[in-house]
Amino acid sequence: MYKAFRFILSALLAAACCGPKDGEYSFHILTTNDIHGTYFDSTYVDGRTQNSMLAANYFVDSVRTAAGKDNVILIDAGDFLQGNNAAYYYNYVETGVPHVFSRMVDYMDYDAIVWGNHDVETGHPVYDRISREIEGFGIPFLGGNAIKEDGKPYFPVYTILKKNKVKIAVLGFNNANIKAWLDESIWSGMHFESLIPLVQQDVDMVIAKEKPQIVIVAVHSGTGDGDGSVLESQGLDLYKSLKGVDVLVCAHDHRPFVTDNGTIALLNSGSHSRNLGHGIVDLTIKKHKVVAKSVKSGLIPIRKEMADPEMRKAFQKDYEAVKAFTLKEVGELKTDLRLSDAFAGMSDYLNLIHTVSLGCEPAQISIAAPLNQRGVIKAGKLVYNDLFTLYQYENQLSVVKLSGKEVKDYLEASYDLWIRTAAKPGDRVLNIHNLPDARTGLERWSFVGASYNFDSMAGINYTVDVTKPAGERITISSMADGTPFDPTATYNVAMTSYRASGGGGTLDKIGVDTDRIEERVVKKYPEIRDMIYEYLKEHGSIDPAVIGDPKVIGHWEFIPESIAGPGIARDMRLLFGD
Repeated sequence: MYKAFRFILSALLAAACCGPKDGEYSFHILTTNDIHGTYFDSTYVDGRTQNSMLAANYFVDSVRTAAGKDNVILIDAGDFLQGNNAAYYYNYVETGVPHVFSRMVDYMDYDAIVWGNHDVETGHPVYDRISREIEGFGIPFLGGNAIKEDGKPYFPVYTILKKNKVKIAVLGFNNANIKAWLDESIWSGMHFESLIPLVQQDVDMVIAKEKPQIVIVAVHSGTGDGDGSVLESQGLDLYKSLKGVDVLVCAHDHRPFVTDNGTIALLNSGSHSRNLGHGIVDLTIKKHKVVAKSVKSGLIPIRKEMADPEMRKAFQKDYEAVKAFTLKEVGELKTDLRLSDAFAGMSDYLNLIHTVSLGCEPAQISIAAPLNQRGVIKAGKLVYNDLFTLYQYENQLSVVKLSGKEVKDYLEASYDLWIRTAAKPGDRVLNIHNLPDARTGLERWSFVGASYNFDSMAGINYTVDVTKPAGERITISSMADGTPFDPTATYNVAMTSYRASGGGGTLDKIGVDTDRIEERVVKKYPEIRDMIYEYLKEHGSIDPAVIGDPKVIGHWEFIPESIAGPGIARDMRLLFGD
């Protein structure tokens, strides 16, 4: 009897000592998201600097020093493998060593990593490799709503951390809208479920199984408006509905936003290493149980000049390798290339994209939009870094069948995003408004819609009448070579994989079922940036006379000039200055 009593007592004491001691606890949750390749504090050209993970580490270490390392949880909420040449270099060029991001999150001692939609965009060979590397460093790589054909998650749903013997559950989920943006071959073997009701179901499962004292959910989903209408931005939807969660980490929309109601905090640090999300969870534990809990939310601005010198030294060889790759000469530019010109009419910037796309058999028509609003690439020597300015995303090219009517309807839908109806000289033509800037608070002019959806076409000749209402603006006169354009014919149309998958919603607006787009796909090509590189290797230069050949790309313009010309010129000055 006595031995049995001693055994039971020992078991109870062992259980008690494994849990947190009675007392007050304060945990700091630090978050990053949408880093987009800002690993280093240099842009590699012109001596310019940028926010970076090097600077983020300085502020992370500062909090750890002040609060105690065991009282800090560090999480990234996705989109770390795409955005600039450093990410590209370690994704596709230097693959013989662990990715620099994998090694940096190990150096910074992250507690969990959640993947995002642009990480999916890199393809299986890249994200499968990086997930293995990160997990090899002992850091969980989470993505609970990527579901395999057998119903199990492709990546783990959650991890359990122990800090000061307090059990902390971290659950991670990717964006639910992947299918609308990316070709299925990139995410083969899985599908992505909506975060509602999945996250709550998984939270309930983890609480029942693990009995954590703190629950953190990190999602690569935008904050949104909380009205349940936007699949890619379910942050506030979750914030309003989740039970049993202390901190919700959001991402994706690049909009810094934090809020809390005392029981749950929402953290979205924005993007590009500009801020750390900062949540604080205070606990009171008595008799090994949580009897009181409160949460607070905030942002810690990251100052780019505070880059950690020790971390810089540790990754100096990586920086030098990326810089050498970045400055590799790739060809010549015959004239200055001003990216903003694409919003006022035909431009050398988009003529290049169209020319490259139309060079891909069997394309007859090309669809392309400006992916960058600002910047000028000066005439002269081109280096690889310039290709990221020209084309910053890893979009592939698809050639898709559209009817002539669908081509015309597509243009109507695109220009309806881009312009408004103008009745007389002096009326506004571009669809812009004057709103406070999210970061500075100062008012500035910007497009009402997302400018990366402002598609134009090449391979045909057409006009856009700014005096006509939506749906009646486009007149297609002929193909680029002068042959008739037939609304009843079928054309092979080159477009990004993002568009073909439904990105931007334009195909869906004109009645094309993007869930069945494979039935229309004629051919697929590699990443468009790579094809621009191949074009330069073949031609040696970007020459406006070549990429602007009307017999290849056709011609389009806004009409009538008396109204469109001065209106667009004024709107461009409001947007971009003189």
